[in-house]
Amino acid sequence: MSGSDIFLAVRDIWKTYAVPHGGGSRPVLQGLDFCLERGEMAGLVGESGSGKSTLARLLLGLERPDRGIVLLEGQPLRQWRARGGRLSVVFQDYVTSVDPGFTLAEAVDEGLGPGCRLSRRERRREVDRLLERVGLSPSLSGRLPHELSGGQVQRACIARALAARPSFLVLDEAVSSLDVPVQVQILELLRDIRSDTTCLFITHDLQAATLVCDSLLVLDQGRCAEHLPVSQLGSARSPRLRRMLETVVPFRSAWDGSCDEAAGTGRAPGATKV
Repeated sequence: MSGSDIFLAVRDIWKTYAVPHGGGSRPVLQGLDFCLERGEMAGLVGESGSGKSTLARLLLGLERPDRGIVLLEGQPLRQWRARGGRLSVVFQDYVTSVDPGFTLAEAVDEGLGPGCRLSRRERRREVDRLLERVGLSPSLSGRLPHELSGGQVQRACIARALAARPSFLVLDEAVSSLDVPVQVQILELLRDIRSDTTCLFITHDLQAATLVCDSLLVLDQGRCAEHLPVSQLGSARSPRLRRMLETVVPFRSAWDGSCDEAAGTGRAPGATKV
């Protein structure tokens, strides 16, 4: 990977939290180091407590590392954002991610931001375009979140994230709270719309990551235990990853077979309309 190909560089990141009631401190990230290429979609997997959520907060600028640095396009995160770098996030909890008083159109429009120079009519057209891009009909634009399915609201959250035209998109357990058929649809959607955006797909579901990502990054005790292309998972060195893969590969093969059967239908295997 040449220097010009690197979009995100996480360099020697350390993060420790104090344990309540005088329990000392607990290291969460310990010298974490990895890079993502421009346009790469990487799946970040690991067990509970491996540091996934902490890394997400650091990448979003919600916390700072004790040591180390996060670089985007060669610039420190805060400097990159101050110079116009665009970052968006899709969270797991779509219920609290959208104002319950916002219509679908208002929720997506929020992603355009107050600095958007489009006219009111142009903003509405852009919202309609974004809704269609994530497979939602503009006829739903006047509905409130409680009038929509979970899959529809999460699609709206993705549309809102895309409204900012981000060059970096963080997907933090973005499908884990959805039913399996809807998960498959959302994963297919993410694979189709990602364009040249660099994405980090944070998940506890290794199967989901292998279906949608270019590469897989495994966190283990706050360190990067493995980072390799999904196409090369058979050569994984990490014992933990190899054990995880033993339960995933058969399901992936079955999913691929279902895709063959569903070819030409325009729908993911077993998926229902969201």
